[in-house]
Amino acid sequence: MPRVTSLPNGLTVVTSEMPHRSSVSLGLWVGVGGRFEPAELSGASHFIEHLLFKGTRKRSAKQISQDVEGIGGDLNAFTGEENTCYYSKARHDKFPELLDVVMDMFHNSKFERTEIDKERSVIKEELAMYLDQPQHHVQEILNATLWPDHPLGRSLTGTEKTLDGLTRARLLAFQRSNYVASAAIVAAAGRLKHAQVVRAVTRFARQFHHGKRPQFLPVSEAQTAPRVNLFTKRTEQTQLALGIRACSRHDKRRYALRLLSTMLGENMSSRLWQVIREDRGLAYSISSGLSFFDDVGALTISAGLDTENLELVLKLIAQELRRFAETAPMPGELRRARDYVIGQIELSLESTTNQMMWLGEQMLAYGKIISPREAERHLCAVTPGQIRAAARDFFRPERLNLALVSPLKKAPSLARWLEN
Repeated sequence: MPRVTSLPNGLTVVTSEMPHRSSVSLGLWVGVGGRFEPAELSGASHFIEHLLFKGTRKRSAKQISQDVEGIGGDLNAFTGEENTCYYSKARHDKFPELLDVVMDMFHNSKFERTEIDKERSVIKEELAMYLDQPQHHVQEILNATLWPDHPLGRSLTGTEKTLDGLTRARLLAFQRSNYVASAAIVAAAGRLKHAQVVRAVTRFARQFHHGKRPQFLPVSEAQTAPRVNLFTKRTEQTQLALGIRACSRHDKRRYALRLLSTMLGENMSSRLWQVIREDRGLAYSISSGLSFFDDVGALTISAGLDTENLELVLKLIAQELRRFAETAPMPGELRRARDYVIGQIELSLESTTNQMMWLGEQMLAYGKIISPREAERHLCAVTPGQIRAAARDFFRPERLNLALVSPLKKAPSLARWLEN
């Protein structure tokens, strides 16, 4: 069972004891990400993530890596829209070393100007790399279409212009005001004892800055009509990303949507895979997925296909969306989707890293741990009628957003294929 301790300064420690594992995974989370950034600081969270690996007062960048890899461990980080995580994994008896390295990075990184300039160039190369990958680029375009003029619609890496404006002073100010104890979570899973982890973390607690948990800009724009965004580029395929505005992670309909998305396109037995890939050979792959935020969410369908087949594929996608809204799924299909989702959760959580990720994400998202068993109970309670009701709520023309990276010069009409 997960255990949670709140320290006097607001820092939270959460653990999951897995005594049958030989490893331990540690994550230092902070509840701030891309959507917390004003436009002129776009990319700041991701930039800081890079810089925390570039040297502290007592470790060079090489020593940071050596001190983790030299004990058989690994170290990494990621930046999301609503959180950032620095995480590591090693043999369970190496937990003190992992904690020392991660805390050193978090609190004592030097932000040297030469490293900032160097990493700015690295991130620009990262940005260019993503733009050269149509399957990634189309997702960026979709985000901008789903959430126009909002931080959720911006790239987490920022732009060349905003990267040039991220000076040392601005980065440090952003870090100091957002990387505060009240927004931080230390999550650990594996062969460990909760009390020992709390004692170890407490020794570092005084290093955390005090301050209010950062706030983000909510989505206030109400979509009233379908939107299409075409980026014309000479490519062999058309990359398609269809985004449907949905509910937030706090809405109970998310469980019905989770099963609906599984039936729609999350595995090889899903409807879109069977209709578009297996029956007609129109795409090498097609998939669906969900993203839930604190106030909004989206269901996304992605595919790469021959440009000549675009209209037909859009028509087939629309047909499957209408099927969900018009007819509840058969009990057998729902059962298979439920068993797939539950099975994937259980298989994933055999890993200490995934256990740690579950803990951190749950605490930042809900302020508590929703156990896998509780999530599974909610999934088991979903009825075919609730699936159809969710489809009727969300599969509406005014919620649709289509992004394309394609050699097409003119975007197709959404209205035409919605009517067919």
